[in-house]
Amino acid sequence: MRKLFYLGIILLYASLSCQKEAQQSFSGSLLNEQGTSAGKPDTDLIKIRQKAREALQFCKNKKMNTDFCILIDMSIHSGLKRFFLWDFKKDMITASYLVGHGCGNNRWSSDESKDKPQFSNEDGSHLSSLGKYKLEGRGYSNWGINVKYLMHGMENTNSNALKRVIVFHSWELMSDEETFPEGSPEGWGCPTISNNAMKRVDPILQQSKTPVLMWIYN
Repeated sequence: MRKLFYLGIILLYASLSCQKEAQQSFSGSLLNEQGTSAGKPDTDLIKIRQKAREALQFCKNKKMNTDFCILIDMSIHSGLKRFFLWDFKKDMITASYLVGHGCGNNRWSSDESKDKPQFSNEDGSHLSSLGKYKLEGRGYSNWGINVKYLMHGMENTNSNALKRVIVFHSWELMSDEETFPEGSPEGWGCPTISNNAMKRVDPILQQSKTPVLMWIYN
């Protein structure tokens, strides 16, 4: 009887350990499906979710796409995924990628401002502009997979985007995988993603019958 008693305790302990491990594994996979990197603080996801709620209301008011939007959190290190495709219906991130920002006075294609980017709406600044954009107008790009989307600035902070030729495109120097602690290469202000990322995002944007919101915030 005593042996059976101890055997029962051992089996119970093993069962509880397996359940705990399974829960931790499930929790980790859920975060990864939502586009957050392993080990990233939950506060990032909370911030993204709050932005998404604001974005949905904005899209409803402006008669823009209410199925999905693009959120870019420039407060995140450029070597980490900070480009988020947010599904309004599922209320979650469905894809995430690296995205580059403007170099300003730094060397073109360097990563000198990987964790402290600056922003400007001025022509010739070579900096990215914060704010909400309407993605409307697909065209030919000399960069990446030769696809670009015009970015119509909708706020005072990005009103010169078209004048500055700030567009959404891919760049062969952008990585598919996170490069932290190294950053992503910096261009002249355009939000750039990898070629493979654009091959996934482009068909989604083409299917949209209404303008898509891209919100770049810090």
